[in-house]
Amino acid sequence: MKSLVLAGAALAGSANAFLPGLRPLHLRAQRSLSPPSQDASVSSTALEMADTAYGASHTSFYTSAKAKDSYESLADVLNSKVADPDVRTVINEMLDAAVKITEALRVNLVTVADAQNSVFGDVQLGVDVIADNLMWETAKNSKVVRQAASEEEPVLVDTNPDGRFTVCWDPLDGSSIVDNNWAVGTMIGIWDKTTGMLGATGRDQVTSIVVLYGPRTTALVACDDGVYEFTCGEGNKWFASREKIQIKPTSKIFSPANLRAAQDLEGYDGLIKHWMNNRYTLRYTGGLVPDVYQCFTKEMGVFSNPTSPKAPAKLRVAFEVAPFGLLVEKAGGSTSDGVTGKSVLDIQIDGVDQRTSACMGSKDEVSRFNEMVLGK
Repeated sequence: MKSLVLAGAALAGSANAFLPGLRPLHLRAQRSLSPPSQDASVSSTALEMADTAYGASHTSFYTSAKAKDSYESLADVLNSKVADPDVRTVINEMLDAAVKITEALRVNLVTVADAQNSVFGDVQLGVDVIADNLMWETAKNSKVVRQAASEEEPVLVDTNPDGRFTVCWDPLDGSSIVDNNWAVGTMIGIWDKTTGMLGATGRDQVTSIVVLYGPRTTALVACDDGVYEFTCGEGNKWFASREKIQIKPTSKIFSPANLRAAQDLEGYDGLIKHWMNNRYTLRYTGGLVPDVYQCFTKEMGVFSNPTSPKAPAKLRVAFEVAPFGLLVEKAGGSTSDGVTGKSVLDIQIDGVDQRTSACMGSKDEVSRFNEMVLGK
């Protein structure tokens, strides 16, 4: 299939059933009703008058993505942007599992699981268990997955002696916010058997994937030449909705996690005040996936999660920080381990449950974090 062509005939199934981000032909025609670009100064003046009259501020950052007539399919992109056929296979398998998780989230209530099997003491929900089981089913049935580990289990499990990859995942990040019906996600790190995961670093990953479940299901994938976003569309078919994403070095969006640490760390308290005093836009949900994912959709942002003795590290290197770190740096962003100021991709993974502090996103903001919080 050369490309996923989206035209009026392909959208005939339902009057409202069209792929996210693409208007049907009869709506696209309405673009001519938009104000011409030369009137931008008038619009700006009108907004300023409204601000003065109502005390409103226009600090939101909306998408810059524009609808196209056609989008490349997942297969087309992987065939041209991922040289290794085994890596293409494992990416496809993981995204197939994400489709199943998407369907499970839509039909299952958010309730506490009957059996609590998390060795880390986290409260497991029924949807956590379902998502984890779907990931394990995929890993165990794969011909290319050699070993696997879930955030819910602290050990590597041999799945196929003839396989090639070690796959580690957080099946459903955001358990504390999923009952609000907020966005949650799956994070996946993939290492070759030549390095394995234990003793390796995040830089050794052959690819990583982060899936976001919200009004739409989208996925960030580390390809050979950069980061691509895929959207799960009609018929659960993936298509490329963003290509070679670049995170800008500067940002006006901040996402500060572990605010308790600001009571102990003068530098973190000062950094948060800097963002507020300089009128940055706060975008924080408490879910790692949506809070970092926005750096790719907005093409800027910073997520910070330092630690202190009274607010220890919670982020897991193998399941969360390494997969996201690879994507952020491939997209031109920067990361910090929150201790030395070096990249999170240089952290040697010595334990499945190894934790770390972290900061990632726009380069200038990560540098500011290193300077103000770490004194680097």
